[in-house]
Amino acid sequence: MSVTDTSGARVLPRSEHPISRDNIAPNALKVLYRLHHAGYKAYLVGGSVRDLMLGRRPKDFDVGTDAKPNDIRRIFRNARIIGRRFRLAHILFHGEVVEVSTFRRDPSPEEQAGAPGELLITSDNTFGTPRQDAFRRDFTVNALFYDISDFSVVDYTGGTEDLARSLIRTIGNPDVRFQEDPVRMVRACEFAARLGFTIEQETQLAIHRQRQELRKASPARMTEELVQLLRCGHAGAALQWMMDLGLLEILLPEAYAMVAAGEKGLGDFGRILPVIDGMVAEARQLPETGLLAAILLPSILLRRYDVEAVERRPLTRQALRQLVEETVAPFFARFVLSNVKSHAVLHALHDFNRMCEPGWKPGDRVRFAHRAGFDDALFLFELLVEATGDGREELAEWQLALSHRGHRPKPAAPTRRPRRRRRRARV
Repeated sequence: MSVTDTSGARVLPRSEHPISRDNIAPNALKVLYRLHHAGYKAYLVGGSVRDLMLGRRPKDFDVGTDAKPNDIRRIFRNARIIGRRFRLAHILFHGEVVEVSTFRRDPSPEEQAGAPGELLITSDNTFGTPRQDAFRRDFTVNALFYDISDFSVVDYTGGTEDLARSLIRTIGNPDVRFQEDPVRMVRACEFAARLGFTIEQETQLAIHRQRQELRKASPARMTEELVQLLRCGHAGAALQWMMDLGLLEILLPEAYAMVAAGEKGLGDFGRILPVIDGMVAEARQLPETGLLAAILLPSILLRRYDVEAVERRPLTRQALRQLVEETVAPFFARFVLSNVKSHAVLHALHDFNRMCEPGWKPGDRVRFAHRAGFDDALFLFELLVEATGDGREELAEWQLALSHRGHRPKPAAPTRRPRRRRRRARV
C-alpha cells in the first residue's frame, strides 16, 4: 500500500508498481548502486521511470542524485562534466553513456540573466532537494523517481494518477511553465503523440495562449527537438497536435505545404510523415539532413508548380536551384544548422530535382550515385514514391544504381577535337 512521506511524496513500495531491476540497463544499475554506497541519494528519473511504469522499454536511463558534479567525478573515473546552462555528468561505458544530474530547484528571479519580469530560464544550475527537482520538471508523468535504496517509486506531483488517466499535464501553472521554457509546448505534443495520451485541457489552452513564446526559444534546442520529433515514430500525430494548438504556424509553416499540395492535385504529401513513422517502426536509421529536407520538399514542389503554371514552361536547372535556396532560407533563419548540415540539406534537394529529370541512362545513374548528397536525395525520392504511389519504376532504377556504386563506372569518354595538322615552315 502506498504511503505519504514527510515531504509530501506518495511512495509506492516495490509490491505496488511494475518496475523490475531486470528491465534497467546494467550500467545504469552500476551507477545507482555506486552512488548509493557512497552515501548519496540515487534515483532513476524522468522518462525512463515513466516508460517502465507503462511496460515500455526506455531508450535512455537517466540518474538523479544529491551528489554535486565534482563529487560525481570523484566517484567515477569515467565521468565527464558537460554543459553550461545545465551542468551534469556523463558516465562513459563502452558504447553507452549514463547521464547523471544533481537535483535542481527553480532559480529565483535574481539568479536569472533576463530582463525584470522575464520568466524565460537562462540558468539552471541551482541545486535543490528531490522534491524541488520534481516540481521544476515539465510534466507530471516525467517527474517520477525510482529509489534504488528500497526499490520504491516516489511521486511528488501526481504523475502516477496521470499515467493511469493517459494524460499530459504541466506541473504548476501552465502559462508560467511555458514562458519559463517554450520548448515544453512542443514536447507536450510529442509526448501525447508518442504515448497515445491526451493533453489536459488547461495545458492545451495555455499552449494556445503562449504559442508566440516559441520565438524566444533557443534555435539550437528547437532544431534538436524537431529532429527528435521526426524520429519519435509518431511524427504525424505530433504535428497534428501542433497544428491544432497553433504551434505549427510559428515553428514549422513549411509543413502546411503537405496539405496544400494535395489540394492542388500534386499528390498526397500528407503521407510523408506516416511513411517516416513506418520507417522508424522498422528500426531504419534515418539521416538527420534527409529528414529536414523531407519537411522542406513539399514547399519546394508546390512553389515550383505555381511558378511553372504562370510561366507555362519548365524551370531551368539554374532557376530551380535558385527557387530551392529562396524557399529554404526562412527555415534556415529559424533553426540552427552547421554549415556542413545546411549544405547537405541543400545538396539533397538539388540532387532530388536532378533525379526527377527524364532521359537518364544506366551508366549516368551510377555516376550520379557517387555524388556526396545522393543518399539523402534517394531517401527523398523513396519517401515521395511511398507517399504518392508514383514513380516506383524510377525508384527501382536509382536503387539499382546505388547497388552498383561500389563498382565505379568508366567516365564518359570526352569528345575529342580533331588534331590540326601543323604545316612545316618552308626554308
